[in-house]
Amino acid sequence: MSEMTLLIKPASGLCNMKCDYCFYADEMHHRQQSSYGIMSDDVMEQVIKKTLASADKTCTFLFQGGEPTLAGLPFYQKWMACEQTYNQRQIKISHALQTNGYSLDEDWCRFLARHQYLTGLSIDGVRSTHNACRKDPQGEGTFFKVLDAARRLQDASAAFNVLTVVTKQTAGKIHRIYESYRRYGFGWQQYIACLDPLYAAPGSMDYSLTPELYGQFLTDLFHLWKIDLLNGCQPYIRQFENYIGILLGYEPECCEQRGICSFQNVVEADGSVYPCDFYVLDEYKLGNLCTDDFQTIWEQEQQSHFLTRFEHPSSTCAVCPYFVLCRGGCCRHREQSGTSRGHNYFCESYRMFFDACLEEMEEIASSIKAKKSI
Repeated sequence: MSEMTLLIKPASGLCNMKCDYCFYADEMHHRQQSSYGIMSDDVMEQVIKKTLASADKTCTFLFQGGEPTLAGLPFYQKWMACEQTYNQRQIKISHALQTNGYSLDEDWCRFLARHQYLTGLSIDGVRSTHNACRKDPQGEGTFFKVLDAARRLQDASAAFNVLTVVTKQTAGKIHRIYESYRRYGFGWQQYIACLDPLYAAPGSMDYSLTPELYGQFLTDLFHLWKIDLLNGCQPYIRQFENYIGILLGYEPECCEQRGICSFQNVVEADGSVYPCDFYVLDEYKLGNLCTDDFQTIWEQEQQSHFLTRFEHPSSTCAVCPYFVLCRGGCCRHREQSGTSRGHNYFCESYRMFFDACLEEMEEIASSIKAKKSI
């Protein structure tokens, strides 16, 4: 495979925080063995060796969890050394780490900067919205610890973006959040819609995001972003960049906006492989890199038909004028309890958003196209 990406869970689902909405903690409750602990050196070696044997040109190791820093800094130092041992074909390797920031001290930040990791830092807006759901094990808010982590990353010149979960709390305060991110210098931003627990009724949790709230959130955020765009000082917001890219004829890099699942090669701490981070469940296990090679795992995926489950749009999507942009959205949102199979729980959110903003996005795309033709 010319480009390979692995989502690796070196500390399984272990975490030093206790966020109310954590989808991975929920998944752990629905499998026979909840946690696989810390990845051993033997598993690490097998993962690296087999990945570099299968990659043709480039490879990305994306560490996440749970909280991946719980594996400890020495784990990552060993990982980098092991790569050098097995990268005899000089594959281009990139690294990323998604963290809650709770344990990011200066040593961590220097390591991430030195080895050019792209760090994703989870922060949910301002103090009140962040602390509403992102708490430590004692139930205390973590906002200032995470903000300190952001400052340490900036001081170390480590590349990072912020990842914000859109909940009922954050959606209603996007104006304050956007302005605070500007003050903090957060130039790369990603917003993801909060998931309700598996098998729970949509909208039943205190943090649940409703379709109406999400639609208004997207509209408000876009208009804030557009003002900065016109002034040449806009942050990178992944979702909007992808939509405008689609209008310009490019394929989106985000699987949610492609409308079909991509095989994510999710590797648990014991070496087990799964197709998607939202489906690290026993019934979706495809093999284990301690005993199987990637060819065997990929063949198992093809037999499972995981990636092709929503290959064809629902009857509603098929006649929707916005389908060319929406493409049905994330499959997990199309499987939420209470929705017909294939129909996205946030369908009305996207209709609200495109009703309000599509014309403006088309104008932006036309302007970009005109500048390129000069």
